[in-house]
Amino acid sequence: MFSAFDVANYFINQANAEDDATISNMKLQKLLYYAQGFHLAIFDSPLFEEAIEAWAHGPVCPPVYRIYKSYGRSHISEPQDGSPDEFSEEQRELLEEVCEVFGQFDASKLRNMSYSDLPWINHEKNASEIPHDEMKDFFKTRIN
Repeated sequence: MFSAFDVANYFINQANAEDDATISNMKLQKLLYYAQGFHLAIFDSPLFEEAIEAWAHGPVCPPVYRIYKSYGRSHISEPQDGSPDEFSEEQRELLEEVCEVFGQFDASKLRNMSYSDLPWINHEKNASEIPHDEMKDFFKTRIN
C-alpha cells in the first residue's frame, strides 16, 4: 500500500507538467479523497494508508494537509519525497482518470462537490474520520 504522500506527489507532478494547471492544498485534498474513494470502490482496498477526515471545507488527509498548509491557496510547486512511479498500471489509470475528471475544477468547486457526498455529510459535524466502508459503498454508486 502507498502513502498519501505518494499519491499527492503524483497529482502535484501532473499539475506541474501542464502549462496552465495549478494545484492548491485544498484541491490536492479533494483529489486524494476522490482517488481513495474510487480505489476502494473498484479494487476493494485502500490506495493509501492515511485516513481521510471530514473537515469544514470538505474531506482532508491531515498529514498531507499539514505538510502543504504553508502554501495556503497558492500553487504547490514542490512535491515531498515519495514513490509515485511504483503504481500499477491499473492504479495509474485510476489516478489519470481522477486528474482528468476532477482536476479540471478549481478547489472551491471540488469543495462544493464534496459537500453533497454522503461520506462527508455523515461525519462533518464531528470532524471525524470517514470509514473506508462508507467511502467504498458511496463511490460504488458513482462508477459508470
